[in-house]
Amino acid sequence: MGAIMLQGTGSDVGKSVLVAGLCRALVRRGYRVRPFKPQNMSNNAAVTIDSGEIGRAQALQAMAAGVDPHSDMNPVLLKPQADHTSQLIVNGRVRGTLGGGNFRQARGQLLSEVMDSFNRLSAQCDIVVVEGAGSPAEINLRAGDIANMGFARAAHVPVILVGDIDRGGVIASIVGTKAVIDPEDAAMIRGFLINKFRGDPALFEDGYRQIESISGWRGFGVIPWLSAVARLPSEDAVILEKNRRSDSTRFTIACPILPRISNFDDLDPFKIEPDIDLVMVPPGSPIPAEASLVILPGSKATVADMQAMRAQGWDIDILAHHRRGGAVLGICGGYQMLGRRIADPHGIEGPAGTIEGLGLLDIETILSGDKTLQQVAGRALGAPFTGYEMHMGQSAGPDCGRPFAHLDEERPDGASSPDGRVLGTYVHGLFGSTVFRKAFLNRWNLSSSEQDYGASVNAALDDIAMQLEAHVDITSLIDLATN
Repeated sequence: MGAIMLQGTGSDVGKSVLVAGLCRALVRRGYRVRPFKPQNMSNNAAVTIDSGEIGRAQALQAMAAGVDPHSDMNPVLLKPQADHTSQLIVNGRVRGTLGGGNFRQARGQLLSEVMDSFNRLSAQCDIVVVEGAGSPAEINLRAGDIANMGFARAAHVPVILVGDIDRGGVIASIVGTKAVIDPEDAAMIRGFLINKFRGDPALFEDGYRQIESISGWRGFGVIPWLSAVARLPSEDAVILEKNRRSDSTRFTIACPILPRISNFDDLDPFKIEPDIDLVMVPPGSPIPAEASLVILPGSKATVADMQAMRAQGWDIDILAHHRRGGAVLGICGGYQMLGRRIADPHGIEGPAGTIEGLGLLDIETILSGDKTLQQVAGRALGAPFTGYEMHMGQSAGPDCGRPFAHLDEERPDGASSPDGRVLGTYVHGLFGSTVFRKAFLNRWNLSSSEQDYGASVNAALDDIAMQLEAHVDITSLIDLATN
């Protein structure tokens, strides 16, 4: 049994993708592999086979490893809410709400649970591929750390440091990391990888050798810019700011980027549809008037995001869109926003109270009770689908008498307006089902590519694994992990 950990010189250097690619490469070599991230912070989450929740990136890494996602793969998950607080998920279950300072005090006590999850995974496989969070160079966060060196030293897992050359300063970021971290932490780092290189790697040969000379760490490879990454779901909402309009204007779907947007990868299957122009609308921009459909995605803090929608003026845009005959779909938190009111009597998301919704569906939502976490199958628009539920609260009202879907053949889900132009559902992941996506697009007389989205993601993972095989000394990484 062995393990290896990828840490980064900073956030967004590509750790998640490289862990997924390495998992797939090892599986292709015949190894039993499990992904692991001790601590994650993300509102993009997935429901696991044991009815828990983990970061979406770890679910993708599980897919790369050819196994079902399990709560042990991400034992500590922070889901940011409004008012500088985060929901704390431990072993897949909600454990409470913490502020940033409180978590820094509490996280050290979670190390034993992190280690329990890691040990259970280790017993199931040949190699665990571990992903760090942020950077070990954030030495102000080192005390009580469970995400990077705190975990690596407790588990005795060797570390590879990943630097992003595309953002510039990669020599300084790698060498500087060694300069600022504790010498015992630095001893855990056994080498580095250069990620996101554009052009001829020979042009960086001198820089590569200089990093080796100054840091004393060996290089394990220079990874080119991986175009296949664009075909993968993204966990980090920062990527949404980089998404812009496509060239197609045949059918425009608009999705506002709310501050606590979650599970926005629900819309990723539209990327493979050539007739769809998916517009992610950033703050400060109006909902495009040419949009035929507006989709309100999930939210980690529905009340706060409803307030943010009004502050942006998007409520006015959406109501005008509806008056012009446009359609609206709400998913999970977005579904709740379509109703008349959202009540939070117990202060689950913040101060207790009630807020008015958009009023496009005749329903009301009460945020209370336990969190619903389950994988589901059902039918909607005459087509089957699979997906998952991840929400707190229940919605009820006259429009629920026209459910969007039926789950497990009987249970109604969601609601629709009398004219059918406003739809709401609690189910995530619908559009990954090829037959359902086809039926959904046929509703607007659009043809579907009928591509299998899961197959497209798997093909992208294979492409990334082959690139890593060509540019990374994977054999030496295996030796490092298992010796």
